[in-house]
Amino acid sequence: MTPFDKEMMTLAMSLAQKGEGWTNPNPLVGAVIVRDGKVIAQGYHERHGELHAERNTFKDADSRGIDCKGATMYVTLEPCCHHGHQPPCTEAVIEHGIKRILVGLGDPNPLVAGKGMQILRNAGIEAEFIDDKEILDKLRHQNRVFLKYITTGLPWVTAKWAMTLDGKIATSTGDSKWISSDDSRQIVHLMRSRHLAIMCGIGTVLADDPMLNVRLSDEIMAKEGIKDVRQPIRIVADRTLRIPLDSQLVKSAKDIPLIVATSDEADKEKEARLTKLGVQVWHCKDTKDILLQAGKAKIDSIFIEGGGTLNEAMLREGLVDEVNAFIAPKIVGGHGALSPVEGKGIEKMADAIQLTDISVKTIGNDMFVCGFIK
Repeated sequence: MTPFDKEMMTLAMSLAQKGEGWTNPNPLVGAVIVRDGKVIAQGYHERHGELHAERNTFKDADSRGIDCKGATMYVTLEPCCHHGHQPPCTEAVIEHGIKRILVGLGDPNPLVAGKGMQILRNAGIEAEFIDDKEILDKLRHQNRVFLKYITTGLPWVTAKWAMTLDGKIATSTGDSKWISSDDSRQIVHLMRSRHLAIMCGIGTVLADDPMLNVRLSDEIMAKEGIKDVRQPIRIVADRTLRIPLDSQLVKSAKDIPLIVATSDEADKEKEARLTKLGVQVWHCKDTKDILLQAGKAKIDSIFIEGGGTLNEAMLREGLVDEVNAFIAPKIVGGHGALSPVEGKGIEKMADAIQLTDISVKTIGNDMFVCGFIK
């Protein structure tokens, strides 16, 4: 892989990122077409159900009367070779006379998985994967949601919390507004917009009556180049259907999807009333079953904004992939003040859940820590 190849794949990767929050459960994909060392067309997968990156790139070329015959294409993921919402991208690559194609990641989807590359090679195209570890690691990170979902059927789970410097998510009286800064809370709304679903426990609903929607300021939308927002599905873990019928979540269920995950022992009459109000009720055996049903519903990513009880259950069962923690420079103390992870806890420090690939940065006066479950 030459320095120029690396530069072009990096450009394709930056294009792919523009689709974040809109392509789910499809992957983020970007593409670039080059001739004589110059970019002649570029594109990315913009929204689920719409043109894939390769076809958007050819659309860019066609709109400007550019002939791609004999050119080189760079694409971050193996071109698809099956009919879904869109026709196979391999057909478009062949039809436009691409001479060489350099691909980032292989597509683990069994419908593709090497078949796309073989079809291109059979058509006489020089099709090869990149061999640069740095770029491959970045591509895997960029598409970590898709890669987990397509290989396991389970959504990527991000646990988020805001806490004080002494590890509290509320005071001993239960007051929690607000721990983090305005800037941090806007970042949280941005994170919400990039997941297909937000999940909390019934305790959070009863304590805070949240809306769990995305509310981005005009400033951050302009900064991020966001024109509109896709509201995530809301999921509430509620074994005994205690969710109030007059809660904000239920009242908005016909406008923004709401799923209540409950048990078989739940009140059937309450379930019927919730269903009539537009709520989807799932019967689940445990928290993992919630994720299994979410995967079957094509929910590829869940952003957990629950309290310490839900966080503990998800972490204990090994269901969390990523942790996003906002730490405010505040101290409240209190023996009875809640922490972000409750429950019995781990007895030995050697058995503590460990995070890897840690990143730390400041947002306003807050510190933001992101890590992945080891």
